[in-house]
Amino acid sequence: MEEEKVLSKCNDRRVVRDLVEELIAIIEDAKSMGEFRGTQRKESQTLLRLLKHCLPLLEELRDLDAHISEYGISCLYKLRKAFILAKKLLKTCQAGSKIYLVLETDAMVTRFISVYDKLNQAVQLMCMQLKRAKQRTDSQDMELIMDMMAVLSFDSDRIAECDGIKRLASKLSLNTLEDLKIETVAIRKLVKERRGQNAEGTQKIMNLLDKFKRLAGIEQANVLDDPVPCNRSLQKCTSLTIPYEFLCPITLEIMRDPTYERASIQQWLDSDHGTCPKTGLSLTHTTLAPNVALRNLILQWCESNNYQLPKKEPTPPPKNDRGDKILTLIQELSSSQLLVQRKAVTKIRMLSRECPENRVLIAEKGGIPPLVQLLTYPDSKIQEHAVTALLNLSIDDKIKKQVSKEGPIPAIIEILRNGTDGAKENSAAALFSLSMLDENKALIGSSNGIPPLLILLKEGTIRGKKDAASALFNLTLSQSNKSRAIEAGAIKPLLNILQNERLDMVDEALSVLLLLAAHPDGRKELGQLSFIETLVRFIREGTPKNKECAAAVLLKLCTNNSNLLLAALQFGVYEHVKEVALSKYVGVGALYSVEIELKGS
Repeated sequence: MEEEKVLSKCNDRRVVRDLVEELIAIIEDAKSMGEFRGTQRKESQTLLRLLKHCLPLLEELRDLDAHISEYGISCLYKLRKAFILAKKLLKTCQAGSKIYLVLETDAMVTRFISVYDKLNQAVQLMCMQLKRAKQRTDSQDMELIMDMMAVLSFDSDRIAECDGIKRLASKLSLNTLEDLKIETVAIRKLVKERRGQNAEGTQKIMNLLDKFKRLAGIEQANVLDDPVPCNRSLQKCTSLTIPYEFLCPITLEIMRDPTYERASIQQWLDSDHGTCPKTGLSLTHTTLAPNVALRNLILQWCESNNYQLPKKEPTPPPKNDRGDKILTLIQELSSSQLLVQRKAVTKIRMLSRECPENRVLIAEKGGIPPLVQLLTYPDSKIQEHAVTALLNLSIDDKIKKQVSKEGPIPAIIEILRNGTDGAKENSAAALFSLSMLDENKALIGSSNGIPPLLILLKEGTIRGKKDAASALFNLTLSQSNKSRAIEAGAIKPLLNILQNERLDMVDEALSVLLLLAAHPDGRKELGQLSFIETLVRFIREGTPKNKECAAAVLLKLCTNNSNLLLAALQFGVYEHVKEVALSKYVGVGALYSVEIELKGS
């Protein structure tokens, strides 16, 4: 009997030692991970720090000779389960799709909260540290969210959102071909893991990746090899992975005419690239030689796997031909015949929308000065086409500066005041694009560009209102424009938008109001009981992003203002914040800070 007890103790110690060794190994693996994605970096670092805090306890348990009860072993198993979830979450934040991590921020926060809760339950000794492991108020970059909303809300036939895409690409580090290759692999893995679930969300991710690829000069329409699959079709093809050697390093798509995809490498060379897109080494010549052997291998693989190669796109005209055509059109912009001018500016508008090469050619051939001159031409259609062409050209950073040097802003503001509905909308979008340059923010503000934007915000179409809101958001990033916007009466129309559910612009309005709330006059005007009640209503009933934005504005207003804080409490905000914070389906970062502020009161 005594021998059985001794044997049992030895077995318990062995189980404990194995468990503890596994837990320590998980922490070491987590410590060896590289940089986490910027969107979840702080949360990931906090979680990793919590895991590290467990090390002294685990090392002591490993060296402990005393008997551990069954309940204690059970707690270790719970801790193991929490550690595995934490490691998986950290791996996602280290190597997962960057686009997914931004679009699914709320779901990611929920996962962090779930892991925190499990760790909190398993390690009671660390309770105080874990309770503080909540998402910080600065983890949500409001500018990043606004860019994401703007990019997703623009119509497919417009490219005004490209400045937002550029900022997103820069913040997510999705600028180079290598970055996009890695992201494509991560998204393919995500599609397989989802098995057709949440197809709409997956399609958004794929569409955004497509925009990033186009921004990098990759003119392929398809992001992945196939559209988002339904459950049935996915079961047949999830195991199909195109060999890496068969993918073009420029388009990231399977090659039809290697090496590389002829049309893509020709486009690469036409864009004045003198290096290999894969190795980065300088090219000794630019002669394209077909790789028949590789093409045969690709065809054999396609036949064996029942995979159909995408059809070839029509070959674009040579660069020289396009340049001559564009030069002719630019010359016709100065024609004395109205119909010739209209036709030329219409074609230039269309060409400026098609591809980066056309925009570069239009700028190189001297198209910007005559387009700026046409902004004041006494013909509404010519004005609309000219401002839209300049909008399309301005998505390129270098060309944006060239456009700005020609001084188009006063004329664009005049069109915003008196142009056609379409011209007003595109003028607002052009101001949004040009205001990416700090000097233009100040110039637009000092040129009285904010009042006509507010008129468009009040009286325009839904598309016009969204263009105006995007431009106002950019402009009010400047402190001087905050006061101009408040003096021009920006707050009232923004509050009216909050009451109009049909517009579906709550996030946009709250984002601008958040910037205005950073100004003393803005806080004074917004510090009304009716607005506090509105914010509490959005925290209670709104979408996840409504809740996030409303909580951020409420936090800005209530900080150092006990009267507004008391009013928020009277409207029941604490219970709503607590309820949402504990929710299993949403995570709202600013709410935690509001909760802390409320507890402090």
